[in-house]
Amino acid sequence: MPLSRAATFRQLAAFHAVARLGSVSAAASELHLTQPAVSIQIGILEESAGTPLLQRVGRGVRLTEAGELLAGYASRILELWREAGEEMATLQGVFSGTLRVGAVTTAEYLLPPLLVTFANRNPKVKVKLQVGNRDEIVRLLAGQEIDIAIMGRPPAELRTTSSAFARHPMAFLASPNDPLMQEKEVSLEALAQARLLVRERGSGTRTTVERIFKDAGLPLRIGSEMSSNEAIKHMCAAGFGIAFLSLHTCVLELKAGVVQVLPMAANPIEREWFAMHLASRQLPQVAVAFEEFLRAEGEAEVQRQLGAVDVAVPVAKTAKTRRART
Repeated sequence: MPLSRAATFRQLAAFHAVARLGSVSAAASELHLTQPAVSIQIGILEESAGTPLLQRVGRGVRLTEAGELLAGYASRILELWREAGEEMATLQGVFSGTLRVGAVTTAEYLLPPLLVTFANRNPKVKVKLQVGNRDEIVRLLAGQEIDIAIMGRPPAELRTTSSAFARHPMAFLASPNDPLMQEKEVSLEALAQARLLVRERGSGTRTTVERIFKDAGLPLRIGSEMSSNEAIKHMCAAGFGIAFLSLHTCVLELKAGVVQVLPMAANPIEREWFAMHLASRQLPQVAVAFEEFLRAEGEAEVQRQLGAVDVAVPVAKTAKTRRART
């Protein structure tokens, strides 16, 4: 019997839970079922598929090749069914749903206050936030595991609809005791000889600093490469080198004076924050509402967060909407 005619949502939900949690017992607990009930649902689904979907491994389970394939489809089917229910509720006047947002690591300093404000205004909305480096967020967006991505520039490898909603200042920073802080104006040539502390490949700030040096025809001398903004801040404050970071990540450190913006032309560097979604996908109403909220109030929140820092940050221009294609 073909799988498409025999499988039920109950079977797919049981299989999806086991695949995600790696255990029948954990899936049973989450679904509020007994372990035998979950096993029966998986067994029926395997009969329908005509092949084993799980293998026992110690106390847990592992997906077979067929199981890996079906798990992807099960996740998408269940997500679409959930989304359909939320959209139907919206049509009936109940604004609810799950806001699925992905943000690059640097944006996790900016985004929480915006999400809290939006959620407080819409108490029936649930928020699911995933944070990762730029490459990870692009993969989540491409796989439709998130509806909206927040990052510094639209990905060239995806066709997206992107809206700029706030200014994004980035700067070269140093410890107050660093010799370069005693200069009237530091040149980029001088930074080419300094020890730079930068994020890993795949991050937005790393791409930006690479472009700055490339455009100037200067070599980029990396002193240390780190996947953590916190580690870069602490090592910079300790005098280990010059950091290049988003100002959103170090508001408290700048206010306390443990790091300072280097005296150099065009520092901070002004970029923009973008909210984006796949151009080919119709967004759920809750995601549409959040994008509109960002365009209306995102810049004001950025200015509020950076207001405690004695660094001039120009007011953003009117938000733009654009399409980015491969």
